[in-house]
Amino acid sequence: MVKITRVVPAGNRVETAEVVRSILEKLLDLMGVDGSIKLETAPVVDDEEDGEAAGAVVLNVEGEDLGILIGRRGQTLASLQYLVRLIAGHQTGSWAPVVIDVEGYKERRYQALQDFARQMAEQVKAKGSPFRMEPMPPAERRLIHLALSNDPDVYTESTGFGESRRVVIMPKK
Repeated sequence: MVKITRVVPAGNRVETAEVVRSILEKLLDLMGVDGSIKLETAPVVDDEEDGEAAGAVVLNVEGEDLGILIGRRGQTLASLQYLVRLIAGHQTGSWAPVVIDVEGYKERRYQALQDFARQMAEQVKAKGSPFRMEPMPPAERRLIHLALSNDPDVYTESTGFGESRRVVIMPKK
């Protein structure tokens, strides 16, 4: 049983939002997951690599025991979001940016990552040696780069390939 709460977004996104919501509702039903889907008016966090999240269709799934939708480090949630985008693209014939969150997980994760990046930047400044962060998806790496972009004493760069790509925080000389 999935309960839908509709918050009408601005502009002509309503039709796309309804298609995306319907797809997510069907997938949750097929998975046997109980939850309510809330259509948000704007993303809490910029989850898009290309910076188009401002026009994204944002859905937040709320309910109990939804950890199965998040998965380890948000991998299941990322896959669910990808599938919904793919299906919506096939149904509408055009690509629409879609952000799916579960109980505000992404907001909490992104805040924790920004805080951790700032703490590690302080360590890098104190020790004068680089710090290599754990491998992470592109959206999270981008968040780290943005969080530290205005720090005059450190800079960041991404290293590695594929699933092993990570951010390195380095002192400016």
